[in-house]
Amino acid sequence: MRLRPLLRTLRAGDTRGRLFALSSTRVALDVAVKGAAIRSGLLEELKRPKGVDELTANRDWADASLVEAALQSFASHGLVETHRGKWRLASGGSRLLNDELTRAAYEAFSTYHTSLYRDLEEVLASGGGRSDVETDGELIARLSRFMDEFVFAELDRLVAERSPRRLLDVGCGTGTHVRRVLEAAPSASAVGVEADPAAAALARSSLKDGDAGDRAEIVDTDVERFLRERPGETFDLILLANAIYYVPVRDRVVLLRALADRLDVRGRLVVVTTFLSDDAFSRHFDLLLRSQHGALELPDTDVLCGQLREAGLVPRAPRRIATGQPLIAVVADRR
Repeated sequence: MRLRPLLRTLRAGDTRGRLFALSSTRVALDVAVKGAAIRSGLLEELKRPKGVDELTANRDWADASLVEAALQSFASHGLVETHRGKWRLASGGSRLLNDELTRAAYEAFSTYHTSLYRDLEEVLASGGGRSDVETDGELIARLSRFMDEFVFAELDRLVAERSPRRLLDVGCGTGTHVRRVLEAAPSASAVGVEADPAAAALARSSLKDGDAGDRAEIVDTDVERFLRERPGETFDLILLANAIYYVPVRDRVVLLRALADRLDVRGRLVVVTTFLSDDAFSRHFDLLLRSQHGALELPDTDVLCGQLREAGLVPRAPRRIATGQPLIAVVADRR
């Protein structure tokens, strides 16, 4: 009997649309709640069980009853629970904190990825001007690790084809690509360049242990300054993974030419990037980029290959490296 009112509601309009709306709102709420639980610091606080008053005092929050209501909301999503009069992490909260990629996804898609649409009218009226790339650099670097395995497979293939002696990783993020190349090429050394200081610190931390770390240098600066301040260095493998779209289109040939000039005779430059297509995420990402300072946008594959040729390189045919996803690798050789 309780189904009848729901069925009448669904059948009174676009049944499929209403069902989809109901399921989508649950997903949207779940993302928002989990993102807030992370960003507020509440989950970190509850690694050790606490009462509401202690939790409120520790975080210097104003209203214990409001904190209690937030805890009850988070409990309904399986993140926290009460035990002997105190709040503690539930299994869902522990999993969220302990898996870095899961955590980064909830943080990113509860903030800049979706706030773009909340603020879209303002963005359209102003012509853009968002600063997510500058303010969320560390989070962007952590989130990009979702693509690591695809990039690793491409790097493994390239290293097996021709082992590099010296790698330059432009926009190295958390340093995972540097580590992968150095582990696959025991005699190689590497420089990772990362403009975001927090992301560069993550890279240093991740590389500090083991032999790979001894052969890696992380420089927290932009690539243009790095090339200007270290004019004599050359490399036989230069990697631009998840980075080319953070360079304004008008500046891409200039950067690619400057990098090409640093390649050894048989050197290769590798671009890994999401490309512009009609895929929903590709269109979303392109809109997010275009709304930033600096006239950013996703690359069109044909345009990118033309820019590589204009920079004095010989690009091979782009390879899709993720089934069903708009992610490609373009290997370009020095002429």
